[in-house]
Amino acid sequence: MFLYQNENGFLFNSDSHFLYDFIGQFQPRGKLLDIGCGCGILGLLVARDFKVHLHSIDEQEHNIFLTTQNARINKLPIHIYHDNFLSQNFSDKFDFIISNPPYYHDGVSKSDNSVMHISRYNEHLPLKSMIQKVNQIITPRGHFIFCYDAKQIQAIMVALDYFKFNVEDIRFVHGTKGKPAQLIMIHARKGSKALTSIHPPLIHFEDGENTKEAKNIYQKTRTYSIKCKIT
Repeated sequence: MFLYQNENGFLFNSDSHFLYDFIGQFQPRGKLLDIGCGCGILGLLVARDFKVHLHSIDEQEHNIFLTTQNARINKLPIHIYHDNFLSQNFSDKFDFIISNPPYYHDGVSKSDNSVMHISRYNEHLPLKSMIQKVNQIITPRGHFIFCYDAKQIQAIMVALDYFKFNVEDIRFVHGTKGKPAQLIMIHARKGSKALTSIHPPLIHFEDGENTKEAKNIYQKTRTYSIKCKIT
């Protein structure tokens, strides 16, 4: 998959690849919404490999341009919303909602680049507000799959429980085997009573190289980034 990216903006990283692999376990189908799509990588990968009707939303104009172009060159149908997720009035409800949202919290050193700021910091899409909106537009027994800062797990669980989401699956991502988890990937559902499955940790690096599992995920996604300047 060829993907244009804004060389002066937020570039996708391993989070998107790992989250795509996590999402794939749940065989997405039906109407799917990608929140904060950026250049479109996450939703487009899912639409490439699964039978979904892809909808994507982002508030930044350059991301809408990139997602539109990336869908076109990869010959994937898509419906795109140019709006803030919390403000958009959706006419549809979605069977799957996925997101790699901005999750850096207050107290983290912040970028002066406005494009990077919107893409990284959760003040632009507060966790509880995001989950509240998802609750309004997801189908009964719909799937909400996203990643977040692992250190904020308590806030994540409290917010999901408040809006009656049941967490069915969790997987932590570690930079290396001996380091604390950096990322948490969560699969939550409405109307579910299943116990939570804690998946084995995903380790990114070992001895300075990608682990076998990380390599396999990158081989599965098969993305090629083309950096460009948007004026």
